[in-house]
Amino acid sequence: MELAASGNTMNAVALPERRAARLSRAVQVLGWGAFKIGRNEAIKYPTAFELPSEQDAVALVQYIVRMGIRSIDTAPAYGLSERRVGLALEGLTSQERDAVFLSTKVGERFEGGQSHFDFSGPAVESSVAQSLRLLRSARLDLVWVHSNGNDEQIVADGAAIGALAALRAEGVVGGVGFSAKHAAGARAALADPRVDALMLEFHPAKPELQPVIEEAAKGGRAVFIKKPLASGTLEPSVAIPWILRNAGVTSVVVGGLSLDRLRANAALAADTATASR
Repeated sequence: MELAASGNTMNAVALPERRAARLSRAVQVLGWGAFKIGRNEAIKYPTAFELPSEQDAVALVQYIVRMGIRSIDTAPAYGLSERRVGLALEGLTSQERDAVFLSTKVGERFEGGQSHFDFSGPAVESSVAQSLRLLRSARLDLVWVHSNGNDEQIVADGAAIGALAALRAEGVVGGVGFSAKHAAGARAALADPRVDALMLEFHPAKPELQPVIEEAAKGGRAVFIKKPLASGTLEPSVAIPWILRNAGVTSVVVGGLSLDRLRANAALAADTATASR
């Protein structure tokens, strides 16, 4: 944990927001992915890392929010992450909590050292109910279908998207998202009128989804970028500005446990988004 590295004073980063017609709320151009506070098994990062204690994880999340990063993305497949994010949110003031844009996922769970997938309607409903309990929240701003790579099959089956759309109609879910693995799957999701947002891997080493982002933007869909640093192999000073210069990108989701690096990435995103207006 690196809370001490940033000292006792904290000047909040002013992150610009971008709005997509299909989302009810504007979203900051940079959000935080909460993977590393919950799981360190079967990872794709270039180096291993230790999980923070629960106390340190809760303090980290609260510090990130107060630093000015108010978009948080988690998932059941991230191990302890949802529980720890929920404990942190519970400790915020009502004003701080209301400012947080919270997203999670359905379809994948990580148990016994491996992922298990279920995209049926009942599994999605059960997953959202458990996420609401763990996150200590009455509503989720956005819920993603966490694809296992069979994007087109999941979209064609329609059960997962349909279950989320029903929860959106009830007001439990603010938006229905699809986290795609490839371009054909992303386009299949765009063809489903119930989908409000896409999550894609897009960065200088993987630029081929640019046309999909343009299609999404034309339809008022939000586009969130996952793995913007290619799992830690790209320099933020190159990747983040490159991504955010694309007006069709709504938000970039970065992970990590270092507050100094998160602050630097947030400042970089803020400068780029402001210059791109």
